[in-house]
Amino acid sequence: IADFQSNLLASGFFDGARLDTYPKPEGAAEVPVTVTLRTRKPRTFGFGPGYSTDVGPRLRFTWENHWLNPQGHSLGAEAELSAPRQSIATWYDIPGQDPINDKFRFAGGYQYEQIANDDSLSQLLTVGPEWHRKFPNGWERVLSLKWRNESYRLGNDEGTSNLVMPGVDFSLLRSDNRIDPNRGYRLQFGVSAAKEGLLSDANMIHATALARGLITLGDGHRFLGRLQLGGNFTNGYNKVPPSLRFFAGGDQSVRGYDYQTLSPENDEGDYVGGRYLVAGGVEYQYPLRDKWRLATFIDQGSAFNDLNYYELKTSVGIGVRWVSPVGPIRVDLAHGLDEPGGIRLHFSIGPEL
Repeated sequence: IADFQSNLLASGFFDGARLDTYPKPEGAAEVPVTVTLRTRKPRTFGFGPGYSTDVGPRLRFTWENHWLNPQGHSLGAEAELSAPRQSIATWYDIPGQDPINDKFRFAGGYQYEQIANDDSLSQLLTVGPEWHRKFPNGWERVLSLKWRNESYRLGNDEGTSNLVMPGVDFSLLRSDNRIDPNRGYRLQFGVSAAKEGLLSDANMIHATALARGLITLGDGHRFLGRLQLGGNFTNGYNKVPPSLRFFAGGDQSVRGYDYQTLSPENDEGDYVGGRYLVAGGVEYQYPLRDKWRLATFIDQGSAFNDLNYYELKTSVGIGVRWVSPVGPIRVDLAHGLDEPGGIRLHFSIGPEL
């Protein structure tokens, strides 16, 4: 009964579901159930401001039509605006045979991004189908086929990239609380590929992996760990566009270094992105009072082009956490140990897993 109620709410069509059961008639194999549903509004609109030291102030808009026809099709769009990045995306969803855990999505989007260099930018257009599936063990899988058209400038290098990339992504989240968990972990893996001559300009395999973990011991002593890996495997790296290259540094990467500044550079000192990425960190949080915590951490990582010759940058820092209704608000002071410079301030909001 509880699963039935949960599935009704998870369908996205209702904002209220009440189930009443009655005594089973003698000799009957079924229990009578009365279901009372409250239909949600057909359309919703969302607006939210935000801020991080990576991108500065940002605005996010969302719109969704939850049902277009009796088959349960839906349509949505979202946009995000910040100084270095502006994007808009739209999607059309068709439920599968199991509408709670299975859907087909056709999605498209446009993104303009200014990279760490003032004279480097990317304009990316993507379109293609996706098949989303959630398995009983909690893993979620997305199969996709994306056409990517990207015009870019990296320092004095300009170009246009066309890639058709089939891909697969897996993700798993286990936690005892979505907003402020005491323990849990998140795993994400993804791989996509392109073949030169098959509507693509380059041969390549693009792979990423992310692992986050959290454990709480004793009276609120929290330990967090994070590891992020990435790689581009290709025989023509100069044809890989910026959106598929790797950059490190910033709030969610290696604190103590500016956003996207841990990267290979060209002869003019422009950050041009790397073939590979390694970034991670460990953090300890000490409970203060109510919803306040004191944190100390070590981060390490970088983006680079050669697996045999690379240098990971290290930073240390302290911070404070306040648990808000939308997740912890994090304010950190971090110092990079491998480059001259002072203390950098980092600010971010959201669940730690």
